[in-house]
Amino acid sequence: MDREDIVAVYEQGIDEVVDLVEDLCAQLAHQREMIASLTARLNEFEDRLAKNSRNSSKPPSSDSSKQPKPKSLRGKSGKKPGGQKGHPGTTLSLVENPEHVVVHSPKECGGCERVLWGVEAFDYERRQVVDVPPLRALRVTEHQVQRKRCPWCGETTAASFPAEASATVVYGPRIKALSVYLMVYQLLPYERASELLLDLFGSRAPGAGTLYSTLRRCSGGLEQTEAAIKAALVGAEVCHFDETGLRVGGEGRWLHVASTPKLTHYASHSKRGAEATKEIGILPSFEGVAVHDGFTAYRQYERCEHALCNAHHLRELTFLEEEHKQEWAGRMKALLSEIEEAVREEAALGGSWLAPERAREFEVRYQQLLEAGLAANPPPSRTGKKGRPKQSKGKNLLDRLEKHRSEVLRFMVDFRVPFDNNQAERDIRMVKVRQKVSGCFRTMEGAEMFCRIRGYISTVRKQSENVLTALERVFIGEPFIPSLRG
Repeated sequence: MDREDIVAVYEQGIDEVVDLVEDLCAQLAHQREMIASLTARLNEFEDRLAKNSRNSSKPPSSDSSKQPKPKSLRGKSGKKPGGQKGHPGTTLSLVENPEHVVVHSPKECGGCERVLWGVEAFDYERRQVVDVPPLRALRVTEHQVQRKRCPWCGETTAASFPAEASATVVYGPRIKALSVYLMVYQLLPYERASELLLDLFGSRAPGAGTLYSTLRRCSGGLEQTEAAIKAALVGAEVCHFDETGLRVGGEGRWLHVASTPKLTHYASHSKRGAEATKEIGILPSFEGVAVHDGFTAYRQYERCEHALCNAHHLRELTFLEEEHKQEWAGRMKALLSEIEEAVREEAALGGSWLAPERAREFEVRYQQLLEAGLAANPPPSRTGKKGRPKQSKGKNLLDRLEKHRSEVLRFMVDFRVPFDNNQAERDIRMVKVRQKVSGCFRTMEGAEMFCRIRGYISTVRKQSENVLTALERVFIGEPFIPSLRG
């Protein structure tokens, strides 16, 4: 409004002036509300852009190539690069009894050029070449079952075929084991695995259809082994749980993992939460310490104790420290890392817990930092809208650190519990790699077969057994029985 309009309103009387002022105040309040809303949205978008694998739970593959490479949260170990003192190493050395010896004799003298044929050598130098034997076509073994008639009673008796000769012509357990090894452990797609076998062994190598049948038979032979691994995980003292997205038949599903340093179980399910964990059947009966990232579906189980992954907390604290410039977050991150180092040092000396006075000191400092964080992240004010007002990321993190402090610090009072949930994350990572290499699973049956076999392979590898040998044993009906102590 210009001066003339304002004067005109003034001349109309006090009621018109009041109406004008009230209208302007209402417009100003609306503008302030709009500015606050747009500012909140802008901050949210800026936070999203600022997140990467170092300061959030986003995977490294989502990091922009234009962003600087995120620095690792892992501190310096103080060790020199390369093999450490006492490490056995894998350097090649001469063997006493090589499979083949090739003698190279000089033909003529290097001085007078006379022929040295028939002259006896007085010395020699050894060098050995380690290589695979020449590749050849698959070996065919024919099994003949004889029938004999008893000369005393006349009864005819036939011998039995071995387990691997289950039909007129079949592939043997070694080539089947290698096929499964390539597809489930080395993550090759069917076609590429078939091409590799063709290049190695020629036209008799199995095709893609045969490879699928081989996977199905391997999975069927591991049903009881999988059940034993699940039962062992239920009885473990500490077990790690995690889940991630999985594509099956073009649709989104979930891959669930339960694992220890010695055992691994995978399961594919259409749901992420309680329905899935109930059907899988490990967590509902578990009575040890469940290590996870704080997912709500895990918290409902009260038969077990819980421990939260502090690697997640370190990343969230890094975000608050670097993007929102909150000093308490950096100090909390340093405190958690300090406690982890103290636990590691005490455990290296054979201890099972921290001295009570030192643990109390850490808890006091933890509480002080929580109070500083709550002062920097006050609860949101009421907006007049229905429902609870949206909290900041910092306030949500603080609420979790305060409400579940015993689960955050459980690694400090129970040395069996690790600082983070990296065990489950490592176990789940290679399944994500498989999806990147081979694409989604085409069928639910294929996903379930992969999960069962991969869990068996992971368990075998954790127990330092030969994977190919363990797979071969599946096809002769004697799968490797892992040590079931988690």
